Amino acid sequence: MGILSWIVMGLIVGILAKVIMPGRDPGGVIITILLGIGGAFVGGFVGSFLGLGAVTGFNMGSVLLATGGAILLLILYRVIKK
Repeated sequence: MGILSWIVMGLIVGILAKVIMPGRDPGGVIITILLGIGGAFVGGFVGSFLGLGAVTGFNMGSVLLATGGAILLLILYRVIKK
């Protein structure tokens, strides 16, 4: 995937994660994109570790893995914030 693809997917995944887990997290478009890109890395790592696959492009499996990773990042942020 190219850099533009990562940014678009990061935005989509970040929005999905924030819709699934609403709260008073730092926001803005840039933070949402970074959350989604970070979620793609975390989701890809955890998914490949568990044998679920990896984030390979724009497909449903990759978006679900990346969203799961972004949710894990939000949970980690909220635990550290407390």
